[in-house]
Amino acid sequence: MNFFEEDKLTALQSIEKAQWIAFAPAVFQTTRVLRDTGILQLIQQHADGLTQEQVVEKTNVSKYGVRVLMEAALGIGLLTCKDGIYKVTKTATFILNDKLTQVNFDFMNDVCYQGLFTLDKSIENGKPEGLKVFGDWPTLYRALAHFPPKVRESWLAFDHYYSDASFADVLPIVFKHKPKSLLDIGGNTGKWALECFQYDPDVVVTIFDLPGQVNMANKNITARGFGDRIRFHESDILVESLPFPKGFDAIWMSQFLDCFSDEQIISILKRCRQALNPGGSVYILEPFWDCQRFQVGAFALQQTSIYFTAMANGNSQMYHSDIFKGFIKEAGFEVAEQKDMLGVGNTLLVCKPV
Repeated sequence: MNFFEEDKLTALQSIEKAQWIAFAPAVFQTTRVLRDTGILQLIQQHADGLTQEQVVEKTNVSKYGVRVLMEAALGIGLLTCKDGIYKVTKTATFILNDKLTQVNFDFMNDVCYQGLFTLDKSIENGKPEGLKVFGDWPTLYRALAHFPPKVRESWLAFDHYYSDASFADVLPIVFKHKPKSLLDIGGNTGKWALECFQYDPDVVVTIFDLPGQVNMANKNITARGFGDRIRFHESDILVESLPFPKGFDAIWMSQFLDCFSDEQIISILKRCRQALNPGGSVYILEPFWDCQRFQVGAFALQQTSIYFTAMANGNSQMYHSDIFKGFIKEAGFEVAEQKDMLGVGNTLLVCKPV
């Protein structure tokens, strides 16, 4: 569905939206402070509402702090006020209770917010200049295992939320032909491998990832008692001279290829051909912004592309499906099957060598 073919806003709506964009940082940080100080939750707990004075009495926030935050919340649309009584809106309820909103909010605040200030430099240089707020790293993936715990927790929650919800839908498709060996490229913490072990009693999974991620996966999988069915291949997939392991019936990549540039995706897929057994398939799970049911889904993915630019690697994005399928074709594969709207807006592409 194409949501972007024409401008549907009136002039008044357009200037209002322009102001929302201009004040977006203040809107975001005010909302964060209202949430993290407990003000929103406190008001939500009182169905009849609270005055500013009552909020001051029940929190550790100053009278001035309560006043400016709660007044700003009116314009943002988090609170209503009648006769001095403040109540939460439906938007505030989602900020407080909706898992999707919480995951996105914490990811943007903890991982992206400070680094986005150097987006212009990332566009100019093709490098994740914003990542410097966490240290001197070439890409986020090498930095991930060394992030402060809260930052790493928010990144993993974001990553897992969008992929994990699709696992129940895709497992029957991946195991339809009973693969005995599966290569999980970008296996991260090992969550997909664990799902495979529980779904199929015979499959052996090899996780292909960087050393820091392999260490996390090894701990998680061993603790769950599947150490005899897991293998690891530690390597940097961007070093083309280093060979892929071979002999796999299936290759799995979940929200992995969007972490690379156009040329790198094609290179990775070409090397996947060499790792497959005859008759094997490559399974690619990706959220394509043009395959979303709702415009807000496309919006979220388009903005996530900016995270890749400023923070992750400086050269990848959340792709339009037509562009991505062009990479698949150039690498010598065809899309044998496509399943859209799996989990939270994911698409599964089943690819066969041509």
